[in-house]
Amino acid sequence: MIRTTAVPRTVRTSAALLGIAGIAVLAGCSTTSTTSTTGSGSQSGTSGSSTSSGSTSSGSYKDGTFSATGSYQTPESVETIDVTVTLASGVIESVEVTGNPQARESQQYQSQFIGGISAEVVGKSIDSISVSRVAGSSLTSGGFNKAIAEIKTEAAA
Repeated sequence: MIRTTAVPRTVRTSAALLGIAGIAVLAGCSTTSTTSTTGSGSQSGTSGSSTSSGSTSSGSYKDGTFSATGSYQTPESVETIDVTVTLASGVIESVEVTGNPQARESQQYQSQFIGGISAEVVGKSIDSISVSRVAGSSLTSGGFNKAIAEIKTEAAA
């Protein structure tokens, strides 16, 4: 004879609440982006997103070329990208991004990001730059934003 015991109601309720809390945490990790097309053209559904308020700068920055490395977490690995920007009066005149992919999938996303980032940031104030998705790549944007934050600190006048 097999004897079974009932699970107390408080344990069942606690488990259900824990599951709901886990779903809420995961939902908070997701990102969405609805913005204009970058025009890279080779991939359907590519979009770019950056916050910009024109070419005015609220900070004071030295003119010149500045570089930083930004890192970001993917499901497979920690990835990095090298970012170099040329600033004039706080406005980005040029941007160069070099990928350092550790995972094969990251190579694809970094490549797409590199192909679309210039259209998103060149001609805009460094203070207004905060990209969330460029050419279908959202995680690479996190590394880019970290590098821009470091560059802002380095370039501060």
